[in-house]
Amino acid sequence: MTEPARAVLFDLDGTLADTALDLGAALNLLLAEEGMPPQPYQAIRPIASHGARGLIGLGFGITPQQPDQFTALRDRFLAHYALHLADSTVLFDGVSPLIEAIVQRGWRWGIVTNKPARFTDPLVARLPLPFTPGVVVSGDTVGVPKPDPKPMYHAAEALGVDPAHCIYVGDAERDIEAGRRVGMTTVLASYGYIADSDQPDTWGADLTISHPLDLLAHLPA
Repeated sequence: MTEPARAVLFDLDGTLADTALDLGAALNLLLAEEGMPPQPYQAIRPIASHGARGLIGLGFGITPQQPDQFTALRDRFLAHYALHLADSTVLFDGVSPLIEAIVQRGWRWGIVTNKPARFTDPLVARLPLPFTPGVVVSGDTVGVPKPDPKPMYHAAEALGVDPAHCIYVGDAERDIEAGRRVGMTTVLASYGYIADSDQPDTWGADLTISHPLDLLAHLPA
């Protein structure tokens, strides 16, 4: 009997790529324009995966519930980020050999992120990935982001893999929730952007890894 196709899917920010420096730089440019002091990297990193919403909240104390202020700041933040999205971003240590091993074992791989495609596509194109992902699903690809299950189903279908034969690796609660909702094996990347206030032990991940290469122990050859 033919073995079923298998795949590993990854979140992008905080899982595959360390994007916090560029996201933080965009926030600090905006803060400087407003005559406000910069935020330190130590404050930015834990909430980087929450994107504009989290960073605007950090820098200005403004949320989407204050749309008149939030929308204008968000748009300016995103304009800064679009110009500098790959200045300092790097793959996390171990990601390249992990992807090489996944491909060598005959598995497929892809990316499912909540980052809008206008940032995801140019960033992925500039990352030194050893192999091109078989699918890239952005936050606006199917009209809804994670934790909605639709992005996960879309990725699995594009790769021709049953969700039950997919592993999903992410660093946020929404990642684990989305993967669980479609029956994927979920893996928490504890090296990612996790805040002290988060409670990852309650998210229900099937596995936790502290380094990308730790995943290899859980991939059948």
